[in-house]
Amino acid sequence: MEPKPKFGELMPPHLMPVSEIDLKMLAEIYDETDVYLSIYLPSDTRKEDANSSFLRSRSRAVEKALSRELRDSFHETLDLARGALELPSIEGERGRIVFASAPHSFLHLYRIGVSPGRFIVMDTSPFLLPLARLRDDYMDYGLLLLDSEEARLFCVRSDVPEEMAHLSIDLMNKHKKGGWSQMRFNRLRRGAIKSFLAEVAEDMERLCHDGVRGVVLVGPGEAKGQLMEMLSPSQRERILATLDSSMKTPKGELVRMGDKVALEDERERSRAISERLRMAVLKGDLAAYGVDDVREALEGARANVLVMLKGLSIPGWICERCQNLRPGVRPLEGCPRCGGPISIVDLAEELLELALRTGAKVEFVEEDTFLEAIGGVGALLRY
Repeated sequence: MEPKPKFGELMPPHLMPVSEIDLKMLAEIYDETDVYLSIYLPSDTRKEDANSSFLRSRSRAVEKALSRELRDSFHETLDLARGALELPSIEGERGRIVFASAPHSFLHLYRIGVSPGRFIVMDTSPFLLPLARLRDDYMDYGLLLLDSEEARLFCVRSDVPEEMAHLSIDLMNKHKKGGWSQMRFNRLRRGAIKSFLAEVAEDMERLCHDGVRGVVLVGPGEAKGQLMEMLSPSQRERILATLDSSMKTPKGELVRMGDKVALEDERERSRAISERLRMAVLKGDLAAYGVDDVREALEGARANVLVMLKGLSIPGWICERCQNLRPGVRPLEGCPRCGGPISIVDLAEELLELALRTGAKVEFVEEDTFLEAIGGVGALLRY
């Protein structure tokens, strides 16, 4: 299937949060032959030699595995990708993802603020599993640094903090020298702090959009607790944690603190989804498990959530003509359904792409005995 013209070239000059990369669009791209090259590399200059060595060795291995007819297009595609890889790094960049295909004049470059593993894959479509796992680990979240006189609200996207609002009040200047009693000053001070915190709460509601997982509340003193009391029930539910820290804490340290909270929140949500799946299987509710049943549910657009072990890999094959997808050893001749060309695949990648194409959510779960027992994959169904 030839990609639509809009797929063409995409090379934004800025950092791209992994949550902004259009996985669904990428999942819709495929061909009947191995013409799409996917490269994931860290951008740390100290790892350049290791990157170069990995690129050389994997390129040689890919070339040997390709048919003679596809080697020329592979060399052209590799040259196209190298041009993107050789571009200078930008501030905050820790990783680079390239999807390329010379036959389709297709080149996507994403500079990201997190470090990916090293992967080089030549396939009939972009290899998306590492990117989907990164998205699962690095969901956008808000971080509010707060005391009774200052508030800084950040949106942290792929480890990059963007300051969305900065509010402050000068309480001392509200006290005119010799003009007020201490009691009156304290009363007015409490009123000023309350008004300030109400403004902070409004900014949280306005700036922390639906795509943000939640908010980590950080700062010294009692202002965090005072703000919590002023928040609506729905806002309080979105507070991931409250942490004590100085207002002078560097942004990098704030992000490390926030990442730890956000990652644990993600793991708790994943465990809850896995438990929902387990209970659905026990009760005979809307659930599928095992590769074949999950594949059928995804192909029929019946799956609402695809649940997979994070490190899952399932050897199998796919027909590039009719998309017949099966685990196990590749048939000696063409697809038994239509006679089309067959490719060896990782079924975890193929199930992910099916989920993206059909609008199913994807949840990766760390170690889980139930998921391991059912083959590493299951789905909660729509109907």
